[in-house]
Amino acid sequence: METGRIGFRFRGFGMLLGAVLALAAAGPAAAQTDFPGKRPILMTVLFPTGTSADITARMLAEGMSRHLNTNIVVVNRPGGGGAVGLKYAAAQTPDGYNMVWSSNAISTTYHTGALAFDYRAFEPVARALVETPLLVVRADTPWKSLKDFVAEAKRAPGKLTVGNSGTGSHTHFSSVALFKAAGAEVLDVPFAAAQVVPSLLGGHVNAVVQLPGALAGHIKAGTVRVLAALSARRDPSFPGVATATEQGVNVAAELWRGIAVPKGTPRAAAARLEAAIRATVEGAEFRASAERLFVTPAYLPARAFGEVIAAEDADIARMLQALGLKKSP
Repeated sequence: METGRIGFRFRGFGMLLGAVLALAAAGPAAAQTDFPGKRPILMTVLFPTGTSADITARMLAEGMSRHLNTNIVVVNRPGGGGAVGLKYAAAQTPDGYNMVWSSNAISTTYHTGALAFDYRAFEPVARALVETPLLVVRADTPWKSLKDFVAEAKRAPGKLTVGNSGTGSHTHFSSVALFKAAGAEVLDVPFAAAQVVPSLLGGHVNAVVQLPGALAGHIKAGTVRVLAALSARRDPSFPGVATATEQGVNVAAELWRGIAVPKGTPRAAAARLEAAIRATVEGAEFRASAERLFVTPAYLPARAFGEVIAAEDADIARMLQALGLKKSP
């Protein structure tokens, strides 16, 4: 009888110990199942308030907040063509509560030496949209097409001024590539990203290469004229605007935007973010907002998005090498 009682007590302890160990092992998984709970999620934006990056980030954050039932806090960390924000985001805890509204800037900053790490410092979550850089002039100028502007630039090399969103930005490299391919010399004028369009409207530059989100209101108002779309095919937002390639200058420089998280973020958390992005981007409200801004919703899941990033990183490296702007690793 005594032996039986001892044995029973031992077996009870074993069952209790097993339950404790099982709960401990399930702790992280349970936490990820509950992700994100009510804790806010930080979204780092690489460019200032009022830019296309900022406007589109807030569009996405609003929808994701609803689908995740928590706050997405947008924080602008501009500088260095995106390098400042990328450095900050990469250094954050990989727990799903830190993400970055990323773009081709991850490649341009790395290959020009502004960033010590490349896109592999992050896990891709999902692509949300693409934007087409545009060559734009004021509506009261004489230039009606890219051909007109290039002809003027060739008549007076270095005289025409073209603004962009700052040295090392996507619009900077797009502009350099455009006029190099055209065989025309213009004076590149970098501005803080939020000052590009006001500088054009104020007559401080002859033209700008800029993304449509920052130009939408002025395009609709008729105060600016789009001379060329720097895309492989006509942008559905501007069906009447010929691409640079159609006008004899073989340049395409579309910009993607999507969410990435620091390397090591739990896959379960990333999957929840991915699902919220998809639901937002494919929703009617996001599509209507995108249409107003002349940007194109273009959801891609994590794996396909990662393939796009890797392929475009190689393309950007080759382009910068050809332009003489690539720094040695």
